[in-house]
Amino acid sequence: MKIITTTKARKDIGNIINRVKYHGDVFAIGRRNSMDAIIMKFPEAYNPDLNEITNMNAYSHSFDFLKDEPDIYTIADLKGK
Repeated sequence: MKIITTTKARKDIGNIINRVKYHGDVFAIGRRNSMDAIIMKFPEAYNPDLNEITNMNAYSHSFDFLKDEPDIYTIADLKGK
């Protein structure tokens, strides 16, 4: 995920949208070292019976960047709860 300032986002919004739409990039936008918003590709498939967050999680590839992150729970942890 790329983190950019609100100033850069305003100046370069067209390029950012193209990178999100055509390359699947994800951008976090923020001020003063905080992330305030995320720009990610809207899913091509959409179920109107579900809310936007559920559609994003179910149908988009926007969270593919997490595949490189280490797992924080083991199967044993999940079974124990």
